[in-house]
Parts: sequence; structure tokens; C-alpha cells
Amino acid sequence: MRLRTIGTGTAAPHPTRVAAAHLVEADDIRLLLDCGSGAVHRMANLGVDWSRITHVALSHFHADHIADLPLLIMGWRWGQLPPRREPVTIYGPAGTGALFERLAAVYGAWMLAPGFPLTVRDLGPDEIIRLGDGVSLSACPVPHTAESVAYSISEGDTRLVYTGDTGVSEALGVWAHGCTVLLAECSLPDAMAIREHLTPRQTGALAAQAQCARLVLTHFYPPVEAVDIVAEVAEYYAGPVTCATDGWSIDF
Repeated sequence: MRLRTIGTGTAAPHPTRVAAAHLVEADDIRLLLDCGSGAVHRMANLGVDWSRITHVALSHFHADHIADLPLLIMGWRWGQLPPRREPVTIYGPAGTGALFERLAAVYGAWMLAPGFPLTVRDLGPDEIIRLGDGVSLSACPVPHTAESVAYSISEGDTRLVYTGDTGVSEALGVWAHGCTVLLAECSLPDAMAIREHLTPRQTGALAAQAQCARLVLTHFYPPVEAVDIVAEVAEYYAGPVTCATDGWSIDF
């Protein structure tokens, strides 16, 4: 399994970070986790073959996590020659299908019928989806918006958990227990803490509870970059920590 962090930023414009997007590759599966503003052109900038993405999973419906979806679908249909013919499945929490109907009302019917097989599907909290041979996807509700979920991608004994945007959640720590990589949001310093996001210390406590083998941090608002993120995480979590940048990757 390979993780590549495409966009490690937030709604705050940043000179080197676009909004949330992460690519997971396992066998023939190319799963894009979120597709925030700037993600599509960042993939091109990084040399990522965006045309080969097979699945997309949305954590919630804030613009910094979904804004580039119309552009990605348009790129598959009109941004390459020949146009895409391979199927794509887009997963998301309850309300994803209704979201696409609203997007189609704004952008056009091609959002739902782009010229290649496109399936949009709400993912239930207790479902386990088989994406391919040995690769599975599941979701867990998290406290951010009403629909927000975290995702787990498993292949054999290897497991990646992506928190999406979340506040403090003991249930998430239990659900993520023993994962190989915890890809976690780390949004704000303690001085700006809010219940909808995590601070470095809160992310460290989550990683310690989950007992993950490696912690990868993402979703940085500019003020959090002014503190010693790794040192604050280390007050709670003793394992390896990476503050991801756009284009960073790991094979595990």
C-alpha cells in the first residue's frame, strides 16, 4: 500500500499547501480521499496520474474537501484524449447522493452522466466495501459536521486510517486501534482550539490511544505551523511522526 499526500492544507490559502486530498494505491486500486480546492492541478504538478483514479471517498461536504470534484470529473471527460471509459465509484457519508444532485443542478447533468460509468454511493457506518481483491474500505462517524466520517483502508495486515476533519473522539481512537498508519488532521494550536478540530496535543493523544505504528499529520492551518508540532505530539505519542507536505509519500 502507498499513501501520497496531495493536499495538506485547509480553507486558508497557503503558498505551498492546497486543500485536502490524499491518494492511496493498493494493487489496482487508486483511491482518492477527498478532493479539495487545488487538488486536481496539484496532482498534475506532482506527476500523479489522475486519469487512473478508480475510487473517490469523501469525508464530509466542506468546500476544502470537495471543491475540485467537478473539475476532476470534467477532466476525466474533457481534459484528456481519448476521454475516460473506465468506471469510477464515489463514496461518501449519508447525503452524498443528494449532494451530487445539487452539484448537477449547478454545473449540469454531466456531473451524474459524464460519458463513462459513474456510481455515487452513500456508505453506511457499518458497511465494509470490497474495492478490489483484498482491499476494503469502511467508515466511522466523527465529530465535525453532521455527516463527517473517518475512513479505514485495509489490505491484508496493513491498515490506513484517515481521520478526515474531526474533533476529539474516543470512539475514533478505539476504531483506529492498531492501524499501520494514522493519517490525522492537526489543524490548530492550543491557543486557538475549537471542538471541531484537533490540536497537536489532541492528535498525539488520539495516536496514543490508537497505538498506531506511524502517525502522519495533515490539514494544517497556518497558525499551527508556528508551534513545535512534533514536540507537542510527542508529549502523548512516542512513535514516529511525519508532518506531511504536498507530494510526500510512504510505502507500507
